[in-house]
Amino acid sequence: MACSICSRSPASSGSRSSSRTSTGSRRAPPRELVKAGLVHRDAPNVDGRTLGEIATAVVERPGQEVVVPIETPLKPTGGLAILRGNLAPEGCVVKLAGHERLLHRGPARVFESEESCFAAVKDRSLRAGDVVVIRYEGPAGGPGMREMLHVTAAIVGEGLGDEIALVTDGRFSGATHGLMVGHVSPEAVRGGPIAALQDGDTVVVDVEGRELRVELTDDEIAVRLRDWSAPPPRYAAGVFAKYAALVSSASEGAVTRPPG
Repeated sequence: MACSICSRSPASSGSRSSSRTSTGSRRAPPRELVKAGLVHRDAPNVDGRTLGEIATAVVERPGQEVVVPIETPLKPTGGLAILRGNLAPEGCVVKLAGHERLLHRGPARVFESEESCFAAVKDRSLRAGDVVVIRYEGPAGGPGMREMLHVTAAIVGEGLGDEIALVTDGRFSGATHGLMVGHVSPEAVRGGPIAALQDGDTVVVDVEGRELRVELTDDEIAVRLRDWSAPPPRYAAGVFAKYAALVSSASEGAVTRPPG
Protein backbone atom coordinates (compact mmCIF):
# COMPACT_ATOMS: atom_id res chain seq x y z
CA MET A 1 0.00 0.00 0.00
CA ALA A 2 1.35 3.44 -0.92
CA CYS A 3 2.45 6.00 1.63
CA SER A 4 0.69 9.32 2.18
CA ILE A 5 2.32 12.35 0.50
CA CYS A 6 -0.58 14.83 0.39
CA SER A 7 -1.95 16.74 3.38
CA ARG A 8 -5.68 17.26 2.87
CA SER A 9 -8.70 18.42 4.85
CA PRO A 10 -10.61 17.12 6.71
CA ALA A 11 -8.22 14.27 7.49
CA SER A 12 -5.37 16.62 8.41
CA SER A 13 -4.45 20.23 9.01
CA GLY A 14 -3.31 20.55 5.39
CA SER A 15 -4.90 22.63 2.68
CA ARG A 16 -8.01 22.15 0.62
CA SER A 17 -7.96 21.61 -3.12
CA SER A 18 -8.00 25.36 -3.81
CA SER A 19 -4.77 25.70 -1.87
CA ARG A 20 -3.21 22.88 -3.84
CA THR A 21 -3.89 24.88 -6.99
CA SER A 22 -2.54 28.17 -5.62
CA THR A 23 0.69 26.59 -4.37
CA GLY A 24 1.31 24.89 -7.69
CA SER A 25 1.10 21.49 -6.01
CA ARG A 26 -1.88 20.13 -7.94
CA ARG A 27 0.43 18.27 -10.33
CA ALA A 28 3.01 17.39 -7.70
CA PRO A 29 1.50 14.00 -6.73
CA PRO A 30 2.02 12.60 -10.26
CA ARG A 31 5.60 13.84 -10.12
CA GLU A 32 6.24 11.95 -6.89
CA LEU A 33 4.54 8.80 -8.19
CA VAL A 34 6.57 8.91 -11.40
CA LYS A 35 9.73 9.45 -9.37
CA ALA A 36 9.07 6.30 -7.34
CA GLY A 37 8.13 4.23 -10.38
CA LEU A 38 4.62 3.63 -9.04
CA VAL A 39 2.83 4.67 -12.26
CA HIS A 40 3.54 4.26 -15.96
CA ARG A 41 5.21 7.50 -17.02
CA ASP A 42 4.12 6.91 -20.64
CA ALA A 43 0.41 6.71 -19.75
CA PRO A 44 -1.55 9.47 -21.52
CA ASN A 45 -3.50 12.14 -19.65
CA VAL A 46 -6.76 13.63 -20.94
CA ASP A 47 -4.87 16.75 -22.08
CA GLY A 48 -2.71 14.67 -24.42
CA ARG A 49 0.45 14.75 -22.34
CA THR A 50 1.92 11.71 -20.63
CA LEU A 51 2.28 11.44 -16.85
CA GLY A 52 6.02 11.76 -17.34
CA GLU A 53 5.61 15.06 -19.22
CA ILE A 54 3.28 16.37 -16.51
CA ALA A 55 5.78 15.42 -13.82
CA THR A 56 8.62 17.15 -15.64
CA ALA A 57 6.61 20.37 -16.04
CA VAL A 58 5.70 20.75 -12.35
CA VAL A 59 6.50 24.17 -10.89
CA GLU A 60 5.50 24.68 -7.28
CA ARG A 61 5.67 27.62 -4.92
CA PRO A 62 8.68 27.43 -2.58
CA GLY A 63 7.71 26.48 0.95
CA GLN A 64 4.37 24.84 0.12
CA GLU A 65 3.54 22.10 2.64
CA VAL A 66 0.64 20.38 0.93
CA VAL A 67 2.54 17.76 -1.10
CA VAL A 68 5.75 16.37 0.38
CA PRO A 69 8.53 14.35 -1.30
CA ILE A 70 7.79 10.64 -1.47
CA GLU A 71 11.11 9.98 0.28
CA THR A 72 9.76 11.71 3.41
CA PRO A 73 6.02 10.88 3.47
CA LEU A 74 3.55 12.31 5.95
CA LYS A 75 2.56 8.77 6.94
CA PRO A 76 3.92 5.36 5.98
CA THR A 77 0.47 4.28 4.76
CA GLY A 78 -2.38 5.96 2.95
CA GLY A 79 -6.05 6.12 3.83
CA LEU A 80 -7.11 2.95 1.99
CA ALA A 81 -5.98 -0.68 1.94
CA ILE A 82 -6.80 -3.69 -0.22
CA LEU A 83 -7.97 -6.84 1.54
CA ARG A 84 -8.41 -10.29 0.04
CA GLY A 85 -9.70 -13.59 1.34
CA ASN A 86 -12.41 -16.17 0.86
CA LEU A 87 -15.07 -13.41 0.87
CA ALA A 88 -13.21 -11.24 -1.64
CA PRO A 89 -10.99 -13.36 -3.92
CA GLU A 90 -10.58 -10.40 -6.30
CA GLY A 91 -10.10 -7.95 -3.47
CA CYS A 92 -11.98 -5.23 -1.61
CA VAL A 93 -11.23 -1.78 -0.23
CA VAL A 94 -11.14 -0.78 3.43
CA LYS A 95 -11.04 2.80 4.61
CA LEU A 96 -8.39 3.35 7.28
CA ALA A 97 -9.10 6.97 8.15
CA GLY A 98 -11.74 7.88 10.70
CA HIS A 99 -11.41 4.89 13.00
CA GLU A 100 -8.83 3.00 15.07
CA ARG A 101 -10.00 -0.60 14.68
CA LEU A 102 -7.76 -2.93 12.70
CA LEU A 103 -9.54 -6.18 13.60
CA HIS A 104 -13.22 -7.02 13.88
CA ARG A 105 -14.79 -10.46 14.27
CA GLY A 106 -18.52 -10.86 14.57
CA PRO A 107 -21.78 -12.39 13.32
CA ALA A 108 -23.02 -11.41 9.88
CA ARG A 109 -26.27 -9.50 9.50
CA VAL A 110 -27.09 -9.90 5.82
CA PHE A 111 -29.21 -7.46 3.81
CA GLU A 112 -30.09 -7.61 0.12
CA SER A 113 -30.15 -3.83 -0.38
CA GLU A 114 -29.28 -0.56 1.29
CA GLU A 115 -32.95 0.13 1.92
CA SER A 116 -33.51 -3.11 3.87
CA CYS A 117 -30.47 -2.37 6.01
CA PHE A 118 -31.65 1.17 6.66
CA ALA A 119 -34.99 -0.21 7.86
CA ALA A 120 -33.14 -2.47 10.31
CA VAL A 121 -31.18 0.50 11.63
CA LYS A 122 -34.41 2.44 12.18
CA ASP A 123 -35.91 -0.58 13.95
CA ARG A 124 -32.80 -0.69 16.17
CA SER A 125 -32.32 -4.39 15.45
CA LEU A 126 -28.56 -4.15 14.92
CA ARG A 127 -26.27 -5.03 17.80
CA ALA A 128 -22.79 -4.01 18.80
CA GLY A 129 -20.31 -6.45 17.32
CA ASP A 130 -22.36 -7.21 14.20
CA VAL A 131 -20.84 -7.31 10.75
CA VAL A 132 -23.44 -5.62 8.56
CA VAL A 133 -23.36 -7.07 5.05
CA ILE A 134 -25.14 -5.18 2.25
CA ARG A 135 -25.00 -7.10 -1.01
CA TYR A 136 -26.44 -6.85 -4.53
CA GLU A 137 -25.25 -3.22 -4.61
CA GLY A 138 -22.23 -3.77 -6.88
CA PRO A 139 -21.67 -2.48 -10.42
CA ALA A 140 -24.11 -4.97 -11.97
CA GLY A 141 -26.32 -5.65 -8.96
CA GLY A 142 -27.05 -2.03 -8.02
CA PRO A 143 -26.73 -1.36 -10.82
CA GLY A 144 -24.13 1.35 -10.66
CA MET A 145 -22.49 0.69 -7.30
CA ARG A 146 -24.41 3.12 -5.12
CA GLU A 147 -22.79 4.90 -2.20
CA MET A 148 -23.77 3.53 1.21
CA LEU A 149 -23.60 6.94 2.91
CA HIS A 150 -27.29 6.92 3.86
CA VAL A 151 -27.09 3.77 5.95
CA THR A 152 -23.64 4.43 7.38
CA ALA A 153 -24.77 7.83 8.62
CA ALA A 154 -27.79 6.17 10.26
CA ILE A 155 -25.54 3.61 11.98
CA VAL A 156 -23.39 6.41 13.39
CA GLY A 157 -26.55 8.23 14.47
CA GLU A 158 -27.57 5.19 16.51
CA GLY A 159 -24.22 5.27 18.31
CA LEU A 160 -22.95 2.08 16.68
CA GLY A 161 -20.32 3.57 14.38
CA ASP A 162 -17.45 2.30 16.54
CA GLU A 163 -19.09 -1.03 17.35
CA ILE A 164 -20.08 -2.40 13.93
CA ALA A 165 -18.21 -3.31 10.76
CA LEU A 166 -19.88 -2.85 7.39
CA VAL A 167 -19.10 -5.01 4.35
CA THR A 168 -20.61 -4.35 0.92
CA ASP A 169 -20.09 -4.97 -2.78
CA GLY A 170 -21.22 -1.36 -3.20
CA ARG A 171 -19.30 1.81 -2.41
CA PHE A 172 -18.80 3.94 0.65
CA SER A 173 -18.28 7.69 0.86
CA GLY A 174 -15.19 9.52 2.01
CA ALA A 175 -17.45 11.06 4.66
CA THR A 176 -18.22 7.71 6.30
CA HIS A 177 -17.07 6.97 9.84
CA GLY A 178 -16.13 3.58 11.20
CA LEU A 179 -14.80 0.31 9.80
CA MET A 180 -16.18 0.13 6.25
CA VAL A 181 -15.23 -2.43 3.60
CA GLY A 182 -16.50 -1.83 0.07
CA HIS A 183 -15.94 -2.91 -3.53
CA VAL A 184 -16.09 -6.60 -2.49
CA SER A 185 -15.29 -8.57 -5.64
CA PRO A 186 -16.67 -10.63 -7.25
CA GLU A 187 -19.99 -9.04 -6.38
CA ALA A 188 -23.01 -10.99 -5.16
CA VAL A 189 -25.09 -10.84 -8.35
CA ARG A 190 -22.19 -12.41 -10.26
CA GLY A 191 -21.99 -15.31 -7.80
CA GLY A 192 -19.20 -14.01 -5.60
CA PRO A 193 -18.72 -15.65 -2.17
CA ILE A 194 -20.53 -12.74 -0.52
CA ALA A 195 -23.70 -14.23 -2.07
CA ALA A 196 -23.22 -17.35 0.07
CA LEU A 197 -23.23 -15.50 3.39
CA GLN A 198 -26.01 -16.21 5.87
CA ASP A 199 -27.08 -14.47 9.06
CA GLY A 200 -24.89 -15.59 11.94
CA ASP A 201 -21.84 -16.58 9.90
CA THR A 202 -18.69 -15.34 11.59
CA VAL A 203 -16.93 -12.72 9.47
CA VAL A 204 -13.42 -11.45 10.18
CA VAL A 205 -12.05 -8.12 8.98
CA ASP A 206 -8.29 -8.22 9.56
CA VAL A 207 -6.75 -4.99 8.32
CA GLU A 208 -3.19 -5.71 9.41
CA GLY A 209 -3.39 -9.17 7.85
CA ARG A 210 -5.02 -7.64 4.72
CA GLU A 211 -7.77 -10.26 4.88
CA LEU A 212 -11.55 -10.40 4.69
CA ARG A 213 -12.87 -13.88 5.41
CA VAL A 214 -15.83 -15.85 6.64
CA GLU A 215 -15.18 -18.77 8.97
CA LEU A 216 -16.38 -21.37 6.49
CA THR A 217 -14.41 -23.91 4.48
CA ASP A 218 -14.09 -23.57 0.73
CA ASP A 219 -16.29 -26.66 0.37
CA GLU A 220 -19.03 -25.12 2.54
CA ILE A 221 -19.01 -21.96 0.44
CA ALA A 222 -19.08 -24.00 -2.79
CA VAL A 223 -22.08 -26.04 -1.61
CA ARG A 224 -24.03 -22.89 -0.78
CA LEU A 225 -23.21 -21.32 -4.14
CA ARG A 226 -24.39 -24.45 -5.97
CA ASP A 227 -27.82 -23.90 -4.44
CA TRP A 228 -27.74 -20.16 -5.16
CA SER A 229 -29.35 -18.35 -8.06
CA ALA A 230 -29.12 -14.67 -8.94
CA PRO A 231 -32.17 -12.56 -8.04
CA PRO A 232 -34.18 -10.96 -10.83
CA PRO A 233 -32.47 -7.82 -12.16
CA ARG A 234 -33.77 -4.55 -10.78
CA TYR A 235 -34.17 -3.27 -14.34
CA ALA A 236 -35.33 -5.57 -17.14
CA ALA A 237 -34.99 -3.01 -19.93
CA GLY A 238 -33.51 0.40 -20.64
CA VAL A 239 -30.15 1.97 -20.04
CA PHE A 240 -29.71 0.52 -16.54
CA ALA A 241 -30.36 -3.00 -17.78
CA LYS A 242 -27.86 -2.46 -20.58
CA TYR A 243 -25.26 -1.14 -18.15
CA ALA A 244 -25.74 -4.07 -15.74
CA ALA A 245 -25.26 -6.54 -18.59
CA LEU A 246 -22.04 -4.93 -19.83
CA VAL A 247 -20.26 -3.72 -16.68
CA SER A 248 -17.18 -5.55 -15.39
CA SER A 249 -16.09 -6.32 -11.84
CA ALA A 250 -15.17 -3.50 -9.48
CA SER A 251 -11.71 -5.09 -9.31
CA GLU A 252 -11.34 -4.21 -13.01
CA GLY A 253 -12.62 -0.67 -12.62
CA ALA A 254 -16.31 -1.43 -13.32
CA VAL A 255 -15.78 -0.53 -16.96
CA THR A 256 -18.29 -1.53 -19.59
CA ARG A 257 -17.31 -3.98 -22.31
CA PRO A 258 -19.05 -5.41 -25.39
CA PRO A 259 -20.64 -8.84 -24.83
CA GLY A 260 -18.65 -11.94 -25.71
